Amino acid sequence: MNEVPSLCLWKEIDIPPAAFLSTPRMSQFPQFISGLDLANLVVSADLLQLSCGAIRDLHAEANPNQQLSVRHKLVRQPNCTTIAFATSPLCTKDHILQGGDLVSSSALKEEGFPLFESLCSEGNPSFSVHRAAINLFKAYFQELSLLRNQIHDSKTGELLLNSQLIVTGHSLGGSIASLFTLWLLDTIKRTSNRIKLPLCITFGSPLLGDQGLQRAISEHSKWNTFFLHVAANKDLVPRIFSTSQPSPRCKPFGTFFFCSELGCNCVDDPEVVSMLLRSTISQVSAEEMGIDDYSGIVKRLKARLILREDSQLGQPVLPPLRLGIILQLKAIGVDITAEQQQNNSINDLISELESHENRRAQKMKSIDGVEKLNRVKIKMACLEWYKKDCKARGIGYYDSYKNLYFSSDNDVTKHKKLLTNYWRKLVEDAERKPQKEGAYMRETWLYAGTNYRRMVEPLDIAEYYRQKGKRDYQTNGRSKHYILLEQWQKEHAEKLAGAPNDKKKQNVAGNLTEDSCFWMNVEEALIFCKQLKDGSDEEKQSARERLNVFEQYVMDEINNYAVSPEIFLGKSSFMNWWKDFQEIIETSHDSPLSGFMKNCRYCQYEKGQF
Repeated sequence: MNEVPSLCLWKEIDIPPAAFLSTPRMSQFPQFISGLDLANLVVSADLLQLSCGAIRDLHAEANPNQQLSVRHKLVRQPNCTTIAFATSPLCTKDHILQGGDLVSSSALKEEGFPLFESLCSEGNPSFSVHRAAINLFKAYFQELSLLRNQIHDSKTGELLLNSQLIVTGHSLGGSIASLFTLWLLDTIKRTSNRIKLPLCITFGSPLLGDQGLQRAISEHSKWNTFFLHVAANKDLVPRIFSTSQPSPRCKPFGTFFFCSELGCNCVDDPEVVSMLLRSTISQVSAEEMGIDDYSGIVKRLKARLILREDSQLGQPVLPPLRLGIILQLKAIGVDITAEQQQNNSINDLISELESHENRRAQKMKSIDGVEKLNRVKIKMACLEWYKKDCKARGIGYYDSYKNLYFSSDNDVTKHKKLLTNYWRKLVEDAERKPQKEGAYMRETWLYAGTNYRRMVEPLDIAEYYRQKGKRDYQTNGRSKHYILLEQWQKEHAEKLAGAPNDKKKQNVAGNLTEDSCFWMNVEEALIFCKQLKDGSDEEKQSARERLNVFEQYVMDEINNYAVSPEIFLGKSSFMNWWKDFQEIIETSHDSPLSGFMKNCRYCQYEKGQF
């Protein structure tokens, strides 16, 4: 993708707004500055006006005398389906502040409402959301469930829509829209890229939750891109938890569309969003803005498209980054004149944003630069040397690292950590980018990633089973980036499928085992052998069946020349399994693997002559 897509982008393709920050054109500029182009696209698309219109229609039908409730409206149109949420009567800042304390996910679980429990993880065991929003969501959960059933098949997990789904809301209604979208994202099963995920657009909505919620959403690498929060410069509500507390607990997530009568800008960096929420509002002019106010701003922005700054700011004495930051702060309503640039608070904000952009640029340079890549290559070379050294000692690198036989085994942990951090970040970025189906990574990167996975994942497996009593690494211990690297490699390999060629046979002695989870299967087979020997009748029966499957699996890998000959070294875990298996199994047992091992045909395997 060399150019930014056409302005009708959201109607034609399933690319969320923040995705544009990763396009080549956007990545050339600091993130805060490049939001100008993204804001232009957001304004030019009709979704903001469409969302405002759906919310205004909902407000027009409200009964001002009823108690606080949640109302919704589903509108089906040819190009998109819109679900609008609103509170009735209109919620005020006082109501939000009264219910502004946070409720933890563990407390919700104790209350019998574990709806968002799946967002928790081992590294992020809990999060909190503000009470006013979650209480309304709980109170109207039955109605919300019926609404979800109209658009979502609970059996297949797929959306029952052929068009883009927009979920929108204003003020506290925006908080309900965000919770409803999170609920959908957590339950939608996306079987193909044709299935479009929902886009949530909120107007003047308060921050929803704490850093735990921010982290939980970020752990799902695509979810952040499906939230667009519109915040006007004079609206107090989006900033209510940032300005009413000395140490705000609520944190932003998603992309923020900051706007004013003068212009707009998009920001998806949570640190910058927090800075702007704290700094870009005048306490004198702060007010609660209704959906009509937002609709008026959107129409005016649509008419003028983008702020065309006058020549007064084009002073060449200012560095380009600082000039760009001043330009964008003016666009979102911060009143900055040449004299005010000397004001301490304004100057501090500009300097803080400038420092943040420089830190981010330096971080990206360290991640993507030649220096980082060279370090990765060096660490892989160190592991290759370690592998050869272990083989020369008569033991494979997997078993050496698992048992920590040599001092060099401890150095491997440092190499592994750097490589894993690099590839985990690279995979997360690749998954986030809106690329065509089956083209997540260029072939050169995919080859390097496959090589990394086959070399390093066995070390993670060794660490896992080094801990006593550990079982089922695939389910309980495997990192998502390994799963994705394997998935992408298999998709690519399907195009090249075929019998092993002569070159593969000739090079088998130096190849890595293709299935990076091979040693997990060996470790589980060792456990099955113990169960077959000492377990109950039921355990013995189950173990025997699983060992039959394991035998067939290993023989298939051997026939495809897909395992390294190192598995046949005398001290390897695989050979230990074979010895245990021979002692337990009856002498009459016959299988292709049994014949292969008893006749020592693995000696010919290493030469490519099996």
